[in-house]
Amino acid sequence: MTTLSPTKARSNLTAWLKKAAAGEDIGILFGDQVIALRPVEVESTDYAEKEYGVTKEQLKQFAEHMDVKIKKNRKAGSYRVYNGNIEDLLKD
Repeated sequence: MTTLSPTKARSNLTAWLKKAAAGEDIGILFGDQVIALRPVEVESTDYAEKEYGVTKEQLKQFAEHMDVKIKKNRKAGSYRVYNGNIEDLLKD
């Protein structure tokens, strides 16, 4: 692992981030700790869990419910496609 001081990391941060993104182990000293730079996967479910406190199962159930509702509305012809103009969508 390449270990850097905050000053050295800051002086060429883009290069260190590129190396970390390519899989190289990069650490930055913070007090008596080494903080690792590494890519992480981010999913929209992470946001829902953290922001709203819902579980993965609750989010899955909601998505399944909405899929059924959308299919039902499409079949009934009451589903409208957003074309970029909110005024058109709100007419009727």
